[in-house]
Amino acid sequence: MVKQPDINELKRIAKEVRIEIVKMLNCAGSGHTGGSLSMVELVVGLYFYKFRCEPDKPLCNTRDIFVLSKGHGCPALYAVLAHMNFFSKDELCTLRKIGTRLQGHPQRGLPGVEISSGSLGQGLSIANGFSLGARLNKDPKRIYCLMGDGELDEGQVWEAALTSAHYKLDNVCGIIDYNKFQIDGRVEDVKGLEPLKLKWQAFGWEVFEIDGHNIKEVIDAYDKAEKIKGKPSMILAHTVKGKGVSFFENKNKYHGLAPNNEELEKAIKELETER
Repeated sequence: MVKQPDINELKRIAKEVRIEIVKMLNCAGSGHTGGSLSMVELVVGLYFYKFRCEPDKPLCNTRDIFVLSKGHGCPALYAVLAHMNFFSKDELCTLRKIGTRLQGHPQRGLPGVEISSGSLGQGLSIANGFSLGARLNKDPKRIYCLMGDGELDEGQVWEAALTSAHYKLDNVCGIIDYNKFQIDGRVEDVKGLEPLKLKWQAFGWEVFEIDGHNIKEVIDAYDKAEKIKGKPSMILAHTVKGKGVSFFENKNKYHGLAPNNEELEKAIKELETER
């Protein structure tokens, strides 16, 4: 039987994840607010609908693989993993503290985290390695790699894109959090990416362009990507940096700035009243 998604439940989880993100960033006093909030629906839609994993057995052979290439967005991943009981939600408040397992970029050793990431541009190459290994082992697992748009300035991404297409890695699904900002400003001003969909298609990928905050479009894209054979798939997700909190949205100073106590109170109030 095909699993039927509960869209309202996924929206509810996304709201809770956003609240956890601003809380843990405020507690840490540092971290990446904008890029964590922009990727929420992408990670929630994946883990709570499509992704095969067993939180009590995080290294089981039947699991799918998630590579968070834009490692600075890890608060969103941590909140999702805690909601799925990979570890206790109580641990979220240790983000970026000395001795914590919840580093400012993901580190292996935390249940649910496959690779230590954050050096931008490397994730897709790693995803290719997982994919080729699965092929050798005749393992049906799927590999998902979430990248930032600013990260696409890195040449290694495009070398990896050629490799994925050359080897017909149809178990690889790339995801681009296309929030239009990077650390130095607007993506179009730093190094324009358009026409981005055509670029990936020219590199031999099947591309699905979506609203990355529309949870129905997100899960539909994951379903479609799984059916593609003979080439990798890319989900080009248009998102809003700082999504969900009006005074964070499209404000690039929150790329690497955590909310203070006053901002936290206002942000939670907005998120709790959001429909």
